[in-house]
Amino acid sequence: MNRLSSKVRLLLLSILCLFDAPHLAHAHVGSKDVFEQINAGPYKLFVTIRMPTVIPGVAWVEVRSSGAMVRNIHITPLPITGEASKHPPTSDPMTSSTADPAFFTGSIWMMASGSWQVRFEITGEAGDQIASVPVPAVAISTLKMQHGLGLALGILGLFLVVSMAGIVAAAVRDARLEPGAAPSPGRRRRAILATVGSIAVMALLIWGGATWWNVEAAAYSLNVYHPMSVQPALSRNLLDLNVLAYDGGKTRSSRSNKDFLPDHGHLMHLYAIREPEMDEVFHLHPELPAPGDFHIALPSMPAGDYKLYGDIVHANGFPETLVSTITIPPNMPGSPLGPDDANGSPPPLRRGELGNSYKLPDGYVMVWDRPSTINANTAYAFRFCLLDANGKPAADVQPYMGMTGHAAFVKTDGTVFAHTHPEGSAAMAALMLANGTNENDASDRNGAMDMDMGTHNEPLSHTVEFPYGFPSTGRYRIFIQMKHGATIETGAFDVIVP
Repeated sequence: MNRLSSKVRLLLLSILCLFDAPHLAHAHVGSKDVFEQINAGPYKLFVTIRMPTVIPGVAWVEVRSSGAMVRNIHITPLPITGEASKHPPTSDPMTSSTADPAFFTGSIWMMASGSWQVRFEITGEAGDQIASVPVPAVAISTLKMQHGLGLALGILGLFLVVSMAGIVAAAVRDARLEPGAAPSPGRRRRAILATVGSIAVMALLIWGGATWWNVEAAAYSLNVYHPMSVQPALSRNLLDLNVLAYDGGKTRSSRSNKDFLPDHGHLMHLYAIREPEMDEVFHLHPELPAPGDFHIALPSMPAGDYKLYGDIVHANGFPETLVSTITIPPNMPGSPLGPDDANGSPPPLRRGELGNSYKLPDGYVMVWDRPSTINANTAYAFRFCLLDANGKPAADVQPYMGMTGHAAFVKTDGTVFAHTHPEGSAAMAALMLANGTNENDASDRNGAMDMDMGTHNEPLSHTVEFPYGFPSTGRYRIFIQMKHGATIETGAFDVIVP
């Protein structure tokens, strides 16, 4: 009975959560979907996973295949770590489009919060392959019932109460009468009393149900994702970021500030973007001298208010973006940028939308091969290229933290931030865990470079692609970083998503 009751409650909560639009928040701020390019042997897959906003919930999966012909794809959700990761459920087949056999769609249930993976079992002309994409499964909202639905259910409930009271009254008044006989005054009085009593009992049941529902809703709200808090403190140019552990009580949402994994060689990737004009951007990498306490000596930065976005990855592969703000005072002394740190100074937003070509300080030019149309909630492989001062493809491109490039897609109102890479929007550390590989292997299978930049002597392609889809309409600024020679360049591009 208890198991059945739990299932009924779970079903009711899941149904309720389907009736309203969510307020988005996520590890990538405001960007819940996952975009990934997979090289699984001879098969190349462009994967889009549209995560649910409630847990349990349905994730919708899209795959565009290229390379060797793919015949079938099966997908399976399972945790990245823990005992459950060793016992996957039965896989679900994806459906290929009759009009486009290279395009597959499918869906899977995400039944619990945490660090999950979607495993792809690929069958095609070149044999079988398996690859996984890490996904953070979190409830990101509690939802209210729509007014129209609530009104309809209220009317239906009132009808049921009145009908039940009428049935009770008829049973007391007429049940033992001979056919055609009229009820006596006594029977009528007892019928009235029975009606009042039945209404009182049903009112008590309704009150109990409402109380139970509120308790369940409160318990569910404890599972809604809340990012870890970060407390910034600035002394001269020394920035201290104190990351506080999140205590989810008896829920599974608790997260430690002592279990961070290096991602692209760093425990935190910190973006500092000056507001409101987004005319200064810094990509920095604080050190972690003590648990939960990041430190960095800031470079020389123009005065103003800066929005901070700090990407971290937990030991189970769960990624988070910590958000805060700091104010840089005038004439703050600065330290040299670290070897992987970079900055850029694009024109302020008030000057209008930036074009598809961005001139860099040393004469190089970064160019965006912009799609003819860009819509929200649509997956793209955004392509950028680096040209030298003569307008020719840059011949001295080098890996930047093991990748051809890094990108940050930022909405100008601060509600969306996504730090992505050529292989996709998932963190490399999580990708490694999901596929059971080390960092170099994970990089190689997804088109990246050796993470030891000193061992890479051959110039790279001057072109880089970033899979991503804008989660909402509005104005965005895109920051692209590539390295040539010893110089890390930062280009900026604007887009208004209709």
